[in-house]
Amino acid sequence: MSATVPAVFPAARATPRARVDSLVWLGVLLLAALALSLFVGRYPAPPLLAPERLLTDELAQRLVWNLRLPRVLAAVLLGMSLAGAGTVLQMILGNPLVEPGFLGVSQGAAFGAALSIVFLSNAAWLVQGSAALFAFIGLGLSYFLAHRLRYGGWVLRLVLAGIAVSALFSAGVGLLKYVADPLRQLPEITFWLLGGLWSVTWPQLRAILPLTLLALFVMIRMRWRLNLLALEDATAFSLGVAPPRERVLVLTAAVAATAAVISVSGMVGWIGLIMPHLARRLYGSDSRRALPAALLLGGLFSLLCDDAARTLLAGEIPLGILTSLLGAAAFMALMMKQPLRVTR
Repeated sequence: MSATVPAVFPAARATPRARVDSLVWLGVLLLAALALSLFVGRYPAPPLLAPERLLTDELAQRLVWNLRLPRVLAAVLLGMSLAGAGTVLQMILGNPLVEPGFLGVSQGAAFGAALSIVFLSNAAWLVQGSAALFAFIGLGLSYFLAHRLRYGGWVLRLVLAGIAVSALFSAGVGLLKYVADPLRQLPEITFWLLGGLWSVTWPQLRAILPLTLLALFVMIRMRWRLNLLALEDATAFSLGVAPPRERVLVLTAAVAATAAVISVSGMVGWIGLIMPHLARRLYGSDSRRALPAALLLGGLFSLLCDDAARTLLAGEIPLGILTSLLGAAAFMALMMKQPLRVTR
């Protein structure tokens, strides 16, 4: 078997130097959008806050530095984490239809949050901690079950295990919603499952920042290894890679980033599925460029969706609704433009 890089889309026609330059401009665009987002909102009148008001309006200063700044930073981290994790999972598993919740992570987090709301407390720190804990439990159960299965290769066993664990946690969430107080607890669970960043302030951001940045650093540091880890084990081993150990490392980083961000955002879908495809479409299938592109595109997409969520209507639209709506539309457009496939 030749050591070719797996691709979901054919490599882009631009030269490598042009792709690197465009990545720089994409980073500049993300920074510009982040700065502009600080002035986007419904105060004092939608959609923009005049910059000079930051010098004279104390309420505007507190709004921007204490509420909007941690929120927009969390939106960027959310998009980057989900898109990066999606890229890692799609390349390692060789499946263009997987996303960060594929290994029971998202459903585990949902179960943990619902469990805390119903039986413990709906305090933000407890809900977030329980969600993160059960996200990792979901990953552990998927790996344990995959090792116990006696059908197919490792990737297929992991896929089947992730489906089973996700189904179990989904059933658990349904049971918790059934026994929840319909006037007090059920609305809390419903809004958490819809996803949103309305509760993010500096304490929540500081709680997830170390783990998220560490996980993103590991993924970026290992980006050139993804091309090799996506190959068959024998081929990767002959090229100097230790596939089992390195796959566990990069998958753990992807899941850690996902668990950290969804513990504060709730269920936000489609970013981890669509952004890797868009990145490969624009920058080619080489993970050295595709992964950074997915991170930047994911951060930009999540940031713009969050800006729209808190600006379009007087009442805030749940972020998960917007990402699902736009993500599903982009998915249909990609399928009609060119079929999704993986070559290994």
